[in-house]
Amino acid sequence: MLARNMAVNGRCLKGSLAALRISSASNGISSGEGCHLIGKRMAHAAAKEHASHKPRSTPLLDLHVAHNAKLVEFAGWQMPMTYADQSITESHLHTRKHVSIFDVSHMQQMIISGNDRFAFWESVCVSDVPEHVENSGALSLLTNENGGIIDDTVWMNTNRGYLYVVVNAGCAAKDMDHLSAKMREFQKKGKAVNIAFVSAQERALLAVQGPEMARVLQAGLHDSLDKLLFMHTTLTTLFNFKCRITRCGYTGEDGVEISCLAKDAIPLCETLLASTNGSVKLAGLGARDTLRLEAGLCLYGNDIDEKISPVEAGLTWTIGKRRRAEGGFPGAPSILEQIKKGVSKKRVGIISSGAPARHDYPVSDTNGKQIGVVTSGCPSPSLGKNISMAYVATAHSKIGSKLHIKVRNQNVAGEVVKMPFVPSNYHHGRAKAT
Repeated sequence: MLARNMAVNGRCLKGSLAALRISSASNGISSGEGCHLIGKRMAHAAAKEHASHKPRSTPLLDLHVAHNAKLVEFAGWQMPMTYADQSITESHLHTRKHVSIFDVSHMQQMIISGNDRFAFWESVCVSDVPEHVENSGALSLLTNENGGIIDDTVWMNTNRGYLYVVVNAGCAAKDMDHLSAKMREFQKKGKAVNIAFVSAQERALLAVQGPEMARVLQAGLHDSLDKLLFMHTTLTTLFNFKCRITRCGYTGEDGVEISCLAKDAIPLCETLLASTNGSVKLAGLGARDTLRLEAGLCLYGNDIDEKISPVEAGLTWTIGKRRRAEGGFPGAPSILEQIKKGVSKKRVGIISSGAPARHDYPVSDTNGKQIGVVTSGCPSPSLGKNISMAYVATAHSKIGSKLHIKVRNQNVAGEVVKMPFVPSNYHHGRAKAT
């Protein structure tokens, strides 16, 4: 399945952005997060790489090589699939039990500043931005005028006068073009907004995920990590490295994403790997994909795209309550009509027997009539069962619905189940029952 995912998302960073370089001071960005807009020279270099099919490398490439990673091209980047010491299944289970480090530096970080940043962000996504207090944020969706999903994104309303945003690597080029065009439209109206696209050569992004994460990181922090709740962010110093820590992730486990200077990425990783407060290992794209599927999380290009709406995808919860009442986001008329009247298909979770279901496998009812298609599927390392996500006709989307998936020209039995397949362990700060 991951090979298919790579084909879907295998676009190199490209574009012809001609934004001017800006100083960190002019945007109210702290020196610890210095960044700049991608200029002509970088855009031309990225386009040249795309033309030559040369994958880009993250600041952690030397570390991957040193740990005998199997490197593959993903979204135009040279990324680790697995490491020599663990299979995908072993790495997956290690993350669920201990803690793993994922290099996610290929994802596009950006800073949105200016007095009209809230209004700008609400003009391109479905979030209710002002409802999020400083240093908190949300998963959101960039939508098009037809109600389709341009990309999914995590954003934070920092206390430094800017929004910190991360978008998918496979969508980086189109997202930067799209947001830059919208920014120029805003500026022509006299609005104050600027976007700084952060280069991976400038800042790395590490996802540290698993139940031992907090114990491992706490040893290098002055403040209590327990105070940093899910979907909250902070600027801090971790083991003497200045960084931004955001409590979020793509595994369903308690985890963080750490944005640090590129030059600090390898020494920070080596410090975490040497921890005696938990069993820390490196993990690659293979485990990242199976973990996110168990967590019921979408992969852009497989499970969501510009022809799928938030309502069909089961992501209506990302639309702020005020936004549902007022609209004003791209595609609002279509999306709000779907919320009111319903949709003809829905994303569901399926557990099936026999061989595992994969992307594009047809789904039928028990009478053999096709009712949908699988978008992601794999054997679940945690459950020992085959799991998948699919879009099926709404009439067959209820929990407990029986259906068939055609696998290798054979129909295998499946049942619609509640997602996530494996319970999430996000840190919301509530006391656990004893």
